[in-house]
Formats: sequence, structure tokens, C-alpha cells
Amino acid sequence: MGALNPRRRKRTAREVAARAGVSERTVRAIAAEPRAEYLARAKARRARVTALRDQGLAYKQIAEATGETLGMVGKLLSDARCRGEWEVPTRPSVAPAATRVLREAF
Repeated sequence: MGALNPRRRKRTAREVAARAGVSERTVRAIAAEPRAEYLARAKARRARVTALRDQGLAYKQIAEATGETLGMVGKLLSDARCRGEWEVPTRPSVAPAATRVLREAF
């Protein structure tokens, strides 16, 4: 069962339940966002963050651009990797000659 009036809510289920005199579970059952819409919204968030990361932005820059926290940016990128929606770009390997020079220097 989906929400009778699907939109983002400003009050918690606890607040509405206390005001209406019903249980939180009843409020959630009536006001819940349909699962398909939630999944589509979550996928769009992951896509936006991965697109910004592909452009070379740092986590902090992505967080500022999207309004997410640094932790959420990391979580969204991790979720996108786990779901196969994004592959981490591989770093170019250091040339063998450069590796040898660095080893000799230290």
C-alpha cells in the first residue's frame, strides 16, 4: 500500500501518531512512500554523485554541490559500486623506472 498523498513529509511518524492518537505503525502504513518511487529516487542520488566523482570532484566538493554530508557521499559511492552502477576509475600505474628511482632515493 502506498501513500494516499505521496510527498515528502515534514513531521515524523512519532509526532503524527501522538497527535492523532494512533500507533506509529499505522501512520507509516498510511504515509509510506511507494517502494518503486523510493528506489528510483535513491538511484538518481547515486547517479548524481557518481557523475560528479567521474568529473574528478573530491568528496567535499560533491557534498557541497549536492547538499549531502561527506559520509553520505561515501556511502552513495559505495552503494553504487556494490550495485554495479559504477566502477572506480583505476589509477595509472607508476612506471617501473620511476619505482626503481623512488626505492633508491629512500
